[in-house]
Amino acid sequence: MLLWRSQYCQIMQKLTEAPSHYRHLEQMPVAELLKGINQEDQTVPLAVEKALPQIEKFVEALVEKMNNGGRLFYIGAGTSGRLGILDASEIPPTYGVADNWVIGIIAGGDTAIRKPIEFAEDDPTQAWKDLKQHFINQQDVVLGIAASGTTPYVIGGLHDCRANGILTGCIASNAGTPLAAAADFPIEVVTGPEFVTGSTRMKAGTAQKLVLNMISTTLMIRMGRVLDNKMVDMQLSNTKLVDRGAKILMNALQLDYPTAEALLLEHGSVRKALESRSGVESSIQV
Repeated sequence: MLLWRSQYCQIMQKLTEAPSHYRHLEQMPVAELLKGINQEDQTVPLAVEKALPQIEKFVEALVEKMNNGGRLFYIGAGTSGRLGILDASEIPPTYGVADNWVIGIIAGGDTAIRKPIEFAEDDPTQAWKDLKQHFINQQDVVLGIAASGTTPYVIGGLHDCRANGILTGCIASNAGTPLAAAADFPIEVVTGPEFVTGSTRMKAGTAQKLVLNMISTTLMIRMGRVLDNKMVDMQLSNTKLVDRGAKILMNALQLDYPTAEALLLEHGSVRKALESRSGVESSIQV
């Protein structure tokens, strides 16, 4: 298993592992450290912008699959796996969809969300085993996430998916990686050396979060889970969200707050409350 990784690492130069542009960090005052990190972070959106055409191609293919009953899986290890799980876990409450529309899987299982599992990412066969537990099929889409682009767990998972006719994409922070080669729709966001050399939870992780936000948000919009610019299907799981929903209805239907809140709670979602007043969906602008 370790040989798998060493073979990949030998054939490419990884900018994510290149030396930091900053030296002697331990000697810097706090203000200088914060300024340096912030300066590096400002380069991330520009790197994401360069990848927009790749992201667009993946999302177009993803929407088609999802509209035909497919699901989206994220697979990753370490920070990459945790970010996938974070994004997946926020979709049901935000858009009111089932929790199996977007599924995050991390090398080492749920324990690895909080604690590192030694060598879990080095097994190229485990991701497919994990995916099969969810009865993955050719309607589904799998997005592999790995800053280095060399993580065996993720690469192996995409190879197995493609061998079984499952559409694949990836997010990597190096160019020309084995992970990109394994994906139908590679997304390469080259973020360069980290402030702390090799600490890819920083810029690379930020880039992954930005791209995941783009993918899942655009997906939900294209699948009709947003009306105008509002989360009309959000779960009313706390007071803040009930308040938000009531205010949407106040503005859309010209109601006072108590009436709007009562209507929302009666119907259980902003969308259903709007549908109860036929013909008002287009008036949702605030």
